[in-house]
Amino acid sequence: MAVSLTWAPTARQDFRQLLSYIAEANPAAARMFGRKLLETVGQLREFPQSGRVVPEFGDANLREVIRKPCRIVYRLSNRGQVVEIVRIWHAARGTPEP
Repeated sequence: MAVSLTWAPTARQDFRQLLSYIAEANPAAARMFGRKLLETVGQLREFPQSGRVVPEFGDANLREVIRKPCRIVYRLSNRGQVVEIVRIWHAARGTPEP
């Protein structure tokens, strides 16, 4: 059963900034990476529990999936019926702030 998917403003900004940075050197790579990130996010509609609990926070509703080199941090809410993308965090930036 597919769940609802939303994006927090911080996640939208992370996504835009990341692709903009990649596009400075290689616009085609930015488009391809953006599509792959969106595919990964889209899979959460069908498999919302597929990500692991973010180890730094230990909250069962705050999860992440990895699309190297990024961590896609998301929150399950409304009894698992809503997936909110919270951050798209580059691993080199350290611990994400939800």
